[in-house]
Amino acid sequence: MPPTTPLVSLPGTVQKAPAGVQGFDVNQPLSAADAQALKNAGYDFCLRYIPRVSVKNCLTNAEALAILNAGIALMPVQHVSPDNWHPSKQLGTDYGNTAANYAKNVVGLPPGMNVWCDLEMIAPHTFAADVIAYCQAWYTAVHAAGYIPGVYVGFHAILNSEQLYNDISFKHYWSAYNNDIPVATRGFQLMQSEVISPTGIEIGPDKTQNDHLGDAVLWLSL
Repeated sequence: MPPTTPLVSLPGTVQKAPAGVQGFDVNQPLSAADAQALKNAGYDFCLRYIPRVSVKNCLTNAEALAILNAGIALMPVQHVSPDNWHPSKQLGTDYGNTAANYAKNVVGLPPGMNVWCDLEMIAPHTFAADVIAYCQAWYTAVHAAGYIPGVYVGFHAILNSEQLYNDISFKHYWSAYNNDIPVATRGFQLMQSEVISPTGIEIGPDKTQNDHLGDAVLWLSL
């Protein structure tokens, strides 16, 4: 079982990200040396994974501290279910609670920052209403813990442009490199590019921008 409280309180403050900053998402733990190499390569923020079920390769308190100490801002994103999964309200509550509890009690991330939901690879023929119910339940659970929920819109997220804006409560959107569905009215605050390995570690490059309503991602930074 993971510890119920973080070993070390994370330093830094929650900050609104400026536009035009280059960062990355990565699905493997980073050592202090890895983080410094990526910082030296020009990357200024990082998205690391927190669990849906298994904690294998997920962000820890010690890793978060190493990332921050390298001068890299940090946000967590929850692992998505396997391909062709079936969303539901109950699943949204369960996964949202897992994300919030892990972010708070294991990693030690402060309230007020973005915690991201990964919405992609949903089973064909899934009803939009089921996706909306999942998203709303996930949002409610994460928001209740004091975090600001964000959603990564990937391939086969089911929802259309208007539904992404009007039917779920999220105000922070991140576009996958292979996503072609815009968010009506608001747009995206993070744009992902295809995977590269600039320091020998596979990363998804990401870039910040202000959305059409002037809002931006909220990260933890020293």
